[in-house]
Amino acid sequence: MYYRASTFKRETSPVAWEQALGRLPNPHPLQSWTWGTFKSRWGWQPLPSLMTVAENSWEPLAAALILKRPIPRTPFCLLYVPRGPILDYNDRALRQQMLAQLEKIARRERAIFVKIDPEVIKAWGEEGKRPSPIGGRFVQELRQRGWRFSAEQIQFRNTVELPLETSEEALLEAMKPKTRYNIRLAARKGIVIRQGTPADFPQIAQMYVETAVRDQFAIRPTPYYLDIWNAFYQAGMAQPLLAEYEGRVIAAVVLVRYGRRVIYMYGASTDQERQRMPNHLLQWEAIRWAKAQGAAVYDFWGAPDEFVETDRMWGVWRFKQGYGGQVVRHIGAWDYAARPLLYWAYAQLLPRYRARLRRAYS
Repeated sequence: MYYRASTFKRETSPVAWEQALGRLPNPHPLQSWTWGTFKSRWGWQPLPSLMTVAENSWEPLAAALILKRPIPRTPFCLLYVPRGPILDYNDRALRQQMLAQLEKIARRERAIFVKIDPEVIKAWGEEGKRPSPIGGRFVQELRQRGWRFSAEQIQFRNTVELPLETSEEALLEAMKPKTRYNIRLAARKGIVIRQGTPADFPQIAQMYVETAVRDQFAIRPTPYYLDIWNAFYQAGMAQPLLAEYEGRVIAAVVLVRYGRRVIYMYGASTDQERQRMPNHLLQWEAIRWAKAQGAAVYDFWGAPDEFVETDRMWGVWRFKQGYGGQVVRHIGAWDYAARPLLYWAYAQLLPRYRARLRRAYS
C-alpha cells in the first residue's frame, strides 16, 4: 500500500500523542509521553514523532518516541527508539517508509546511529521455537537497508507473556503443580500482599539494591527509579504491590499498565522468610490485579537470550515458567549507522575504554 505521508511530524501535545498511541497496535509504556518526559530529566531530549495518513490528517500510521543524547564536546548525538517504533508491522510498505524516515532523521540530527528495538516477534511458543514470518521478513529488510544487529541490547530481547482472558481457576490450573503449591503455601504461612503507594517507593528501591547485589546485575542510581516510579504512578500507569510477613516488607513488585498489557517491570526482595515463598504469592496477586484492571496480557518482562542453564536469566526463567506463560522472542535491537566510521569507533573502542575503567576501579 502507498501512503501520501512522507515524513514524521513532531508532536507537541501529550494528549494527542497518547491518543495516537492508543489507536496503534501494541503500544508500549517506553513509547509513552511519560517515559519521554522522564528521560528528559536524565540527559535525553525526546523527539515524539508521528506519521499520519496524509499531511493534514489525524489518523496515525506510526509513532516513534525518539530519544536524542548529545555526545559532549562534539556536534554528534545518539538516537534511540525504545520499544518502538509503533506501527502495524504486517504492512511491508509502512515498514519500509518508517525505516526510510528514521534514516533521514539520523542524518538530519547528525546522529552517529539510531537504535530501534520494536516488539516484533521473531518466534514464540515453548521456549520460543515457533518462527514468525513477519519477524523473519523484517529482519531481512533491515539487513538489506544496512541496519545491523546491535551489540548493545538495551531492553530484554525475550519475554514470557501470560494471556489473561480466562478465569482465575483456569490460570491456576495451567500452572506447574509446584508453582500452584507454593502460592498456597505462602498464604498458609502468613504472607500478606497489599497494594502500595508512593510512600513505599524508597523501601522498594532499597530492596532493589539488595536484589541487584545478591543476583549480580547492574542497576542505575536510586533517584532514577524513584523518579520513574513516581512519574508512572502519577500518570496512572504504575501500581506497587508488597509482600509482608508479620508487618515487615520482604518483597515487592512495581507493575506498569499501558493499553491492555500489564508489565512486571521491577521486582525486589530481601533474603528474609524465603522459605515462605513470598514471591510466588506476590506474582499471583500481581496477575490477579492485572486481570482485574482488564488487561489482556501479563508480561513477565524478560527471559533468557538462549534457553540453556548457563544463561544469566535461567533461574528467573524457571520461576516465570511455572506460571504457564508463553515464551515470546523478539528481533532485538538494530542500529542504523548514519556515520559508519564513528559508529565503528563507538562500538569497538568505547567498550574497551569502559572495561579498562572497571578494571582500574574494581
